[in-house]
Amino acid sequence: MKSDFADNTLLALTGAIIMENLINFFKKDKFAMHSGIQLLEASPGYAKARMEIEEKHLNALRAVQGGALFTLADLAFAAASNAYGIAAVGINSNISFVKAATKGTLIAEAKETSINPKIATYTVNITDEEGDLVAIFMGMVYRKKFTLDFSEA
Repeated sequence: MKSDFADNTLLALTGAIIMENLINFFKKDKFAMHSGIQLLEASPGYAKARMEIEEKHLNALRAVQGGALFTLADLAFAAASNAYGIAAVGINSNISFVKAATKGTLIAEAKETSINPKIATYTVNITDEEGDLVAIFMGMVYRKKFTLDFSEA
């Protein structure tokens, strides 16, 4: 008879392997990688990514360019929505910029707000090092009819 401890240890180990495979899979997102974005966590319906603000991210007013913020949010959105192993592609998204960011590290945290067999919606909040909200991204995906193999990442 297996103990609860053994079952929980196996679940935690399996979860860690799945998350590592997901993170490796999303390293194929060349634009996000080129932008210096790092996926920190990913699980079905949830993901967290970070971006250290660099000179290349700044616009003419010396604030982080909107496209850099969108790319950060989009990677977290993609990871959260595809983490079920079913291919999900964005069909609608929007972003609201609520505070200018100029330095430090930004964190994007994606959370699923609804899901059904064909459509799912997500909210991604981007915060700065002080925890202040910088941008709010909302996205919708169409869930395709084929699965993804994260083990081949």
